[in-house]
Amino acid sequence: MKPLPLILASTMLTAGIIAAPAFAQTSGTPVETGSANAPDQKPAFDNQTRAPQPAQMPKIKTEVVADALPHLWAMEFLPDGRMLVTAKQGDMHIISKDGKPGPAIEGLPDVYAEGQGGLLDVALAPDYGTSGKIFFSFAEPRDDGNGTSVASARLVVDEAGGGKLEDVAVIFRQMPTYSGNKHFGSRLAFGPAGELYVTVGERSDAEPRVQAQDLASGLGKIFRISQTGEALPDNPFAGREGAQPEIWSLGHRNLQSATVDDKGRLWTVEHGPRGGDELNLPQAGKNYGWPEVTYGVEYSGDKVGDGVTQMANTEQPVYYWDPVIAPSGMAFYGGDAIPEWKGAFLVGGLVSQGVVVLHMENDRVKHEERLDLNARIRDVKVGPDGAVYAVTEQRGGGNSTILKLTKS
Repeated sequence: MKPLPLILASTMLTAGIIAAPAFAQTSGTPVETGSANAPDQKPAFDNQTRAPQPAQMPKIKTEVVADALPHLWAMEFLPDGRMLVTAKQGDMHIISKDGKPGPAIEGLPDVYAEGQGGLLDVALAPDYGTSGKIFFSFAEPRDDGNGTSVASARLVVDEAGGGKLEDVAVIFRQMPTYSGNKHFGSRLAFGPAGELYVTVGERSDAEPRVQAQDLASGLGKIFRISQTGEALPDNPFAGREGAQPEIWSLGHRNLQSATVDDKGRLWTVEHGPRGGDELNLPQAGKNYGWPEVTYGVEYSGDKVGDGVTQMANTEQPVYYWDPVIAPSGMAFYGGDAIPEWKGAFLVGGLVSQGVVVLHMENDRVKHEERLDLNARIRDVKVGPDGAVYAVTEQRGGGNSTILKLTKS
């Protein structure tokens, strides 16, 4: 395969993506001023939604580092500073330091690339420097449908900037299989002991989505597994009859954002219904409510179930958005290059078309800030240089761009 076409720019974008303060509103006021989809729903505590903007917001310079890429879904930095990216249609590429994509990496399994399905997240093994091992999630075609699966492989890079995957093994399959084309999730995140968290979706449709509450089903769950795919013995449902032992938490909708903070804890942001995106700190064995308890409404405008936002034995989200941001990709910022963002979560927004910055205090959102990029953001990563890198996409496919965000 020939290298993909590329357009490089070392200057700030001028076609709708510009260097600017994070948002135009005055600090101290909420960044979101639009009408809520569920105006009668009230937050359970202060700043659970529409938190004020911070007093100090950096001016951010935006540069294109790679353009005219295929429709990307995820990126990860290799130790030498190059970027490993997944293309939704089923290819991986390595992007060189000067922004040039190498040929497609050989050896990937077949991918179900329909609807929201495709090649999804990619993560380096904690010992990648010695093992060369990577993990990736993908919508896997199966005899009776499809489902989210996780594979491991050894990445062998060649001198042409491409390479191949060796020792490919599917280590985990979300079950049951379903024949739909929506809500696959999925993000991968390693905990401090090398445990692998896998987020998935509940497949969207009315019948399967109720299985988010069923411990015998892998729909609408977060899993915690070993690097060979086994349930960890201290998982909350290990040994419980009828429960899938890999489950970490339940009651989730469609999880496309996940990261680990500086304390080694997993945080997620999931797509809610219309007006119900959620930030969570998922705890072992806890139930996050979907579809019985949620903020927001159905896409039709009807109530979700009984319209309940609180219920005993279900967890409140740390934060929710109404209207939604449509989250995808997430990073914890521990760098020094943008000091105003230190300790914040950076979340890609597909509908909000930029990066959402969540400033935390005592595990609650103290301030919300937004960097408007006028583009759907599919993934967000912090580079080894402390800059923030955002992957754009076009609705329905088309080319992707990788943007570098630095303090101006």
